Amino acid sequence: MGKKKKGDEPKEKKIIRKGPPVSKKQTVFAVAHIYASFNDTFVHVTDLSGRETIARVTGGMEVKHDRDESSPYAAMLAAQKVAKICKDRGITAVHVKLRATGGVRSKTPGPGAQSALRALARNDLQIGRIEDVTPLPHDCTRRKGGRRGRRL
Repeated sequence: MGKKKKGDEPKEKKIIRKGPPVSKKQTVFAVAHIYASFNDTFVHVTDLSGRETIARVTGGMEVKHDRDESSPYAAMLAAQKVAKICKDRGITAVHVKLRATGGVRSKTPGPGAQSALRALARNDLQIGRIEDVTPLPHDCTRRKGGRRGRRL
């Protein structure tokens, strides 16, 4: 390596921004799909059509132990990370679609659903509509457990 010359000073780094150029006052909407089961919590942000993924983080990606994947703390960390990515890409507002496991299983969202939604709101993302999109059965296959149910 040679000596430094006078012209070798560090240049200003250009900020590389992904996403369309928008002004700060303009609201750009996306859809936040929050899937909260009792085993994990997914926070997945797509464009309005749902075709293009902007960010996807799960509770299991944020904590070390398997037992903590569905916890409210892991969901909060996942939502904070998603909110940061969304802001970097120019998203300022989200519509929320909240989903539980559904079908013949549990129709109530897991413990991470509420904290993920709160974390999105507290990280300067405006919340548009909140919708429950849990799949509900319309007379379907038989639930597990047998004729006499689960015996404890």
